[in-house]
Amino acid sequence: MSKSIQTQKLGILGGGQLGRMLIQSTLDLNVDIHILDPDENAPCRNIASTFTVGKLTDFDTVMEFGRDCDILSIEIENVNTDALKKLQEQGKKVFPQPEIIALIQNKVSQKRFYIENGIPTAPFEETQNKEDVLQKRSMLPMVNKLATEGYDGRGVQLLRTEADLEHAFEAPGLVEKLIDFKTEIAVIVARNERGEVTTFPAVEMAFHPTANLVEYLFAPANISKPVEEEADRIARDVIEKLQMVGILAVEMFVTREDQVLVNEIAPRPHNSGHQTIEANITSQYAQHLRTLFNLPLGDTSQVMAAAMVNLLGEDGHSGEARYEGLEQVMDVSGVYVHLYGKKLTKPFRKMGHITIVDHDVARLKEKVQFVKQTLKVIAS
Repeated sequence: MSKSIQTQKLGILGGGQLGRMLIQSTLDLNVDIHILDPDENAPCRNIASTFTVGKLTDFDTVMEFGRDCDILSIEIENVNTDALKKLQEQGKKVFPQPEIIALIQNKVSQKRFYIENGIPTAPFEETQNKEDVLQKRSMLPMVNKLATEGYDGRGVQLLRTEADLEHAFEAPGLVEKLIDFKTEIAVIVARNERGEVTTFPAVEMAFHPTANLVEYLFAPANISKPVEEEADRIARDVIEKLQMVGILAVEMFVTREDQVLVNEIAPRPHNSGHQTIEANITSQYAQHLRTLFNLPLGDTSQVMAAAMVNLLGEDGHSGEARYEGLEQVMDVSGVYVHLYGKKLTKPFRKMGHITIVDHDVARLKEKVQFVKQTLKVIAS
C-alpha cells in the first residue's frame, strides 16, 4: 500500500521565495515540508515544518538532510547532484531527477540537448575563455553566457560591438547569435510519474534594462494562435524528451518571422508563473506539488487576464527594507501583494511581487503602470 501524501516528508533544497510560496500553497493538504538553505534568515525559515541551515552544494550536508525525507526537490539549480543521485539510489524519490538538474546546471549542456533533440534554439559556439570569445567576433552581435553559476541575470553579457568584447567572460561558456526577437515568452509545463503532461498559457515577459531579469509580465501573451500552439508544443516536447518529473519553465524568443526558439529552461517553479496563484484555477506551486506526489494534474486554465510586477530593491538603497506606497496599491481592486519576508534590501534584489488581475486588458495595463510608479522598496 502506497503512503499517503500526509505521511511522506518532502524535503526542498533552497528556502527562498519559491519555497515560501510552495509551502503557502500546500498548507490545506497538511504537507510536511522540510527546508535546507544556507541563509539562516531565508524566507522559508519560520513557516517550514523544520528549517536546516546548510550549504546546498555540500555532499555530506545534502545527504544528511535527505536521509529522513521520502521525496526531495529543489527551488534553485545550484545544488549537489551527486548527493541527490546517491539518495535516489537509496530509494528516495528525487524530482526533478538529479541527472536532469546536472544537465540544466550547465548552459552548454542545455544547448547540446536542444540540438541533439531537434529543439529549435539560437545558433551557438562553445568557448573556454575570453580569447575564445574574441575569436568568435564574426558572430557579433552576440550573447556570452557562462556555462555554470549564472542566475537571475548574472553570468550573461550582451556583446553588440567590438568594444563590448572586453566584457567577455574569462571562463568556460558559450556565445550565441543575438536574436532579433519581437517578444520573449515563457510556458510552464508539468509532468508527473504517470506521464501526464499539462501546460500553462504562455506569458509575455518584459526585462529590466540593466538588471537583466524580469521586471513585469502579461498573461496570456499577446501572440498569434499559431505561435501559441508552437510554444505549447515545444514546451511539451522538451519535458517529454527529458522524461522529467516536476515543473519546468521554458523561456522562448519569438522572432520577427514568428519562429519560436528556446532560450533557457528552469526545472522548478519560476518567476514567469507567480501570477498563477490568483489568475489560474491551479497555481504553478499546487501543480508542482501534484507532480512530486504523483497526483492528478490540475486544471491550468486562466480565469482572467493578469500581470505580474517584480518588486525589486531600488537602486542606491541597501539596508533594512521599507515599502513605500504599499497602502496606495492595496487600495486598487485586483491588486495582490506578495512580500517575500526578506529583512534587508539591496539594488535589484527580488523583495516580492504584485499580481494584478482584470477582465479589461486596458485597465490591467493602467494598473501595472500605477503599481510600478507607486510601490518602491527603499532602505529605512
